[in-house]
Parts: sequence; C-alpha cells; structure tokens
Amino acid sequence: MNILILGAGQVGASLAEALVSEANDITLVDLDAVPLAQLADRLDVRTVTGNAAFPSVLREAGIESADLLVAVTQSDQSNLVACKLAHSRFAVPTRIARLRSADFLDPALLSTENFAVDFALCPEQEISDYIAKLVEYPEALQVVEFAEGRVVMVGVRAYEGGLLVGKPIRAMRDHLPAGVDARIAAIFRDTRAIDANGDTLVQAGDEVFLLAASEHIRTVLKELRRMQKPARKLMIAGAGNVGARVARRLEGQCEVTVIENRAARASLVAGWLDRARVITGEATDENLLIGEDIAETDMFLALTNDDENNIMAASLAKRLGCRRVLALINREAYADMVQGGPIDIGLSPAQVSIGSLLTHVRQADVARVHSLRRGAAEALELVVRGDRRSSQVVGRRIEELPPLRGASIAAVVRSGQVIIPHHDTLIESGDHVIVFCTRKRHIAAVEKLFQPVRSLFSLR
Repeated sequence: MNILILGAGQVGASLAEALVSEANDITLVDLDAVPLAQLADRLDVRTVTGNAAFPSVLREAGIESADLLVAVTQSDQSNLVACKLAHSRFAVPTRIARLRSADFLDPALLSTENFAVDFALCPEQEISDYIAKLVEYPEALQVVEFAEGRVVMVGVRAYEGGLLVGKPIRAMRDHLPAGVDARIAAIFRDTRAIDANGDTLVQAGDEVFLLAASEHIRTVLKELRRMQKPARKLMIAGAGNVGARVARRLEGQCEVTVIENRAARASLVAGWLDRARVITGEATDENLLIGEDIAETDMFLALTNDDENNIMAASLAKRLGCRRVLALINREAYADMVQGGPIDIGLSPAQVSIGSLLTHVRQADVARVHSLRRGAAEALELVVRGDRRSSQVVGRRIEELPPLRGASIAAVVRSGQVIIPHHDTLIESGDHVIVFCTRKRHIAAVEKLFQPVRSLFSLR
C-alpha cells in the first residue's frame, strides 16, 4: 500500500514505524526537516519537507499514487485542507485526519461534500477513555476492549504469592468458578515475549496479558493480582485538554482534585466541572500535595504537557504515599525508562492513539487494533468473511490452520457470545477473532491468512 503520512510528530512517527515493516511504501511530510531526517535514518521511508496543506507539496510527496492519506499534523486546519485536496484534486481513496478541536468533530463538516474525512481521530478523547479504564482497573498496566466491550484484555504484573505464580498456566482452570473461562494471551518476561503453553510456569514479575468476557475479567484477575480497591480519591496534575476531559469523565464516580499552575486556565476548567475541585499550584510542590492528603489518594495522574514535570510530580506523589501513580509521557524512551520504578504506569499518548489509526490501515477486515507494550506487540480483532472455498479459515478447526508464528488466537466472539478457543474450535463466517501478536513482523501474515481468497470465478 502507498501511504502518505502528514506530520512527523509522535503519532506520525509511531504510525510509520508500525507500518514500514509490512511491505508498505511510506512517505512522510513535515515542515521541520530535523525529525524527517531522523526518521529517514531509522526507517525505510521517503520524506518531503514542506507545508502539508499545499497542493505542490502533496504532489511532490506522490499523492497522485497514494492509496491512503493520514493527516496528523499539529494543525487541525492543515489536516482538514489536506483531506479535502486529497479527495477533490487527487482522488485518494481513503483519508484520515487527527482533529483536536471538538468544533470540527461534526459529521456534516467531515462529509464528502465538505472536508471529505473518512475517519477522524481525537487523541485527547482516546487518551481520556484509556485512562478512565485504568482507573476502573487500578491493578492493571493496560486495559483494552474488543467486540464493543464484550471482551476485555488486561495486562498485569504477576506478584509473589499470587495463586498462579510458580504454577503452570493450565492450573488457572482449577481456580476459576464454573462457567468462567479465560486465556493467558501472552507473557512477557524481562521485556521479552516467551513462547507460552499450558506447561509454562508463571513467575513473579511477569507481565501477563489476561483475556476474558467483560463480566468475568475481575474474577480472573484474582489469579495473578491482589485485587485493589476501586479508586475513590483521584488527583490530577494538569488541567489541559486531557486533564480536563479525565476530570469531567470521572468526577461522578470519584472524589477528583485537579492541580493547575495557570490561574486563568484553572478558573476556566473549574467552570466546566460540576463536582471536581480545581486548585492553582504546582504539582511538584511537596507541601501542596501533603496539604491535599496525597497519602490518602488512591491514584495520581500526571497529565501536563511536560514530560519531565509529569515524571517528577508522579515520583513525588508516590514517595509521599499515593497508592498508584501514572505519568503521561510523550517521549517513548522516557516511558520505557520510568515504568516499573516509582511510577506504576508510563503512558505514551502516541501508542494509545495509534490503535485507532491502524484499525483503518490494516489489509484484512479489521474491527479493532490495540498497540500493546508501547508498540512492541499488537492485538487485532479480525472479522471472518467468506466460505470454506474462499477463506483459509472458515470451516476449519484452529489446529488445522497454518502455524501462526509469533501470534495466537485468544478469543472468538460469535453472535455476541465469547468463546475461549481450544485446538478443536471451529472458525465460522461472521466470527470476530481476536489475535495477539507478540512479534509485529508477523502481523502481515496473520492478516493474509484471514483475508478471503479471490477465486478465478470472482475475477470474471
């Protein structure tokens, strides 16, 4: 596929990195030549320096032969203009835009007659929804949903003394109540995926991805984690777009305090919120945190636009007794470095957003994609199409499928029913199959397996 990515920031760079290994031809456009040069050194991509809203720049980037345009610059206006030009002047089949302002998220404005955006991504909303799930499951490192919420996958750290630690994976069934089933989709040990089977022993410190029907996931989590009490007292550092959205989302279920160092912004956000408290101050002020009972706070969320500030504030909150802390970190190198130390979760906004983009880029019929472990792994929800003649998977048991290197089928959703599959589970047309890929280089092979085969008759 010929893909044109406008914007070489965190989202654009992460998307290029995710797609470049999958036999795609990728061109990146940005006003700043420095990040383009850095990406060209690391990745097999073409780069063009210039304004992504200019027809001449788009033409230089090869838009006339593009199959997909992804506009993720820092400017909503540039992204919208680029999509409009891609449709009206260059007939690009698919156009995606990142839009930060809610004013533009109007279906009428995005219609073919206007800005011609096929899919609009709002990063702040995606991140806010993601953080809300982490508050709901305070023991989790990651929480993602499939099949419109019917299936939940949770990444947790196995702890010493857990029911399953030191035992084989197959022993999990011995602890689950009747009618409850689950799957350990993957285990990462010392940052590397291990080839797990029923005889694999779970070790303390393992990062384990558990998958189950949404109504069963809490029961299953008890296998590997001490269940923490739901977060009831929440403190948020930063009243920017993300912080304000999270506060608004959670103020009805938690006692929320927001700390913002800009008095005008604090006053503005306080007017948007009904129950949350907004105070003016620095989240790195030890006396302020102590005065706000940080030791009695269940979760501290550092959500400012400054990585270093977030790391310092979250680390301080943890030292002062907060039960669990999260820091929003744009630089992926920082996120990898801090998680597992005093900071429980280092969250990369780009990696949260990229799943939605990948959902619209993948070659097979993909309903959902989640980027996991900061891009090291991926989980896909694939929709099965065709019949036994046109599909390599329909009407076949899992044990009959070609080996999926670096990937495993974790769940099947059929007519709303969640099935934890075994070797003899039959795949049917219309199934939503959730596949966990621990090695991203094998994703293209997984997609190809689930794509219907066009027969000679269908070509006539």
